Amino acid sequence: MTPTINDLKDQADRAERLARTGMDPVTAERLRAYAEECRNRIATDYPGPPRAGSPVCQVSH
Repeated sequence: MTPTINDLKDQADRAERLARTGMDPVTAERLRAYAEECRNRIATDYPGPPRAGSPVCQVSH
């Protein structure tokens, strides 16, 4: 089953919380990298409306 956007957000949040609990640096870095991977997957798999300031959203005069 493919994870939903909420699943990916939950996993990213959980990984970031665990990384802050004072574990060894290698594990903490891997957790942060996994959280970033989840957030990147959200951005690519579930693109939302253009954000303010993005080239697609800018108005030319």
